[in-house]
Order: sequence, then structure tokens, then C-alpha cells
Amino acid sequence: MTGEASQGAHVFLDYINAVFDDEATYEWLFSLMREAVQQSPATEVHAHLAPFDGSTSPPGFAAVVLIDESHVTAHCYADRGLLAIDCFTCGDTDPDTIATHLHDRLVEQMPALQCVRRQRVDRFITEV
Repeated sequence: MTGEASQGAHVFLDYINAVFDDEATYEWLFSLMREAVQQSPATEVHAHLAPFDGSTSPPGFAAVVLIDESHVTAHCYADRGLLAIDCFTCGDTDPDTIATHLHDRLVEQMPALQCVRRQRVDRFITEV
């Protein structure tokens, strides 16, 4: 019997009505991303936040927490209220743990925030 097995998973979260009006709120989400990784079995190896002032690209930010198991990223168009997060892990680390932590804290902080997509996709598909 043949089928598919995966060695990883990717969780996508897309939001509207995200309120990020200054670099302090960018930093807050960046810290939240690192916190979500720390409370999971994942191992952080590097983290970086890049704020955008609107001079060469729309105002907002991009953030990444590289983990031994892959990554957690966020990208925000602050002037449009759009936020995209992805949590990609390999092995036994479940990206839903990280995604749920982020989602719960985000909606607690931003009551008008609306998740318009949460999707889990298996990655590193192999034939078995």
C-alpha cells in the first residue's frame, strides 16, 4: 500500500484589522513570536526584526525567528491593517502550538483583529 508521509508542517495565518501604529507595536509582536517559540519544543537559533518606514516600501515590518526546526515569520502592511504569519516546523515539533499561542495573544491585544485564513499544509512529503 502506498501513501504520503510528511516530515514537517506549515501553518499560515492571515489577518485583517491589525493595528501596528508604531515601532513599539512591531517590537511587541516580535517579542511575542520569540515567546511562542520559547514555550514550544522548538529551538531558536536567530531572530531579526526589520521595520519599514514607508520610504522605499509600504510602512510596516518583516520579522523572522529562525528555529532549528525551520522558522516563524511575520509580515505586516501597517497602513492597510494586514498581517501574515507563518509557522513552519519539521520533525516532532507541531507548528500549531506556536500558531495558537500567537493567535490567542494577538486577539487578546487587538479585539478588532480578524483571522481570515488559518491553513495547515504538510511539507517534505514522501512516498511510503
